[in-house]
Amino acid sequence: MKANANVTTRKICTLGEFAVGKTSIVTRAVRNTFSEGYLTTIGVRVDSKTFEPEPGRTMRMVLWDIAGAGAIDQVRASYLTGSHGLLLVADGTRNDTLDTALALRDQACRLLDRELPTMLLLNKCDLAARWEIPPARMEALTLQHQVFSSSAKTGHGIEDALVALGKAVW
Repeated sequence: MKANANVTTRKICTLGEFAVGKTSIVTRAVRNTFSEGYLTTIGVRVDSKTFEPEPGRTMRMVLWDIAGAGAIDQVRASYLTGSHGLLLVADGTRNDTLDTALALRDQACRLLDRELPTMLLLNKCDLAARWEIPPARMEALTLQHQVFSSSAKTGHGIEDALVALGKAVW
């Protein structure tokens, strides 16, 4: 869908377990801020970011920050309608959140009956010493998905992931 002749608009849904940093990543991407306080997202929070994934191409990414969960229920399924891509978020300090993020991706694609461009952010790289995801698993993931190490706290990796997703959903 096109907002006008110069700006392409794409709907992106963020999926992941509770407290992996989805809202913090969106806030860092849109406002370049970070808060240590944790507030659970209830339902969905919609924000947007306009940028150039490539010179001369402007994209407005509408980011749907969907409340964390281990599965997609009927309400969350309705939020996915019309999505162009997915931003999966897992917490590197909690290995189980990676399994949840990948399962949510599979479930979303089944519900929409199509594959969606997906970027996987392994968040909290600023706490790398506490990561639970084994290096061998990280290496295997990169063979199947576009994976970015990220930190909502420092901003590391977030812009790169959004630009890559922007190019994929163009």
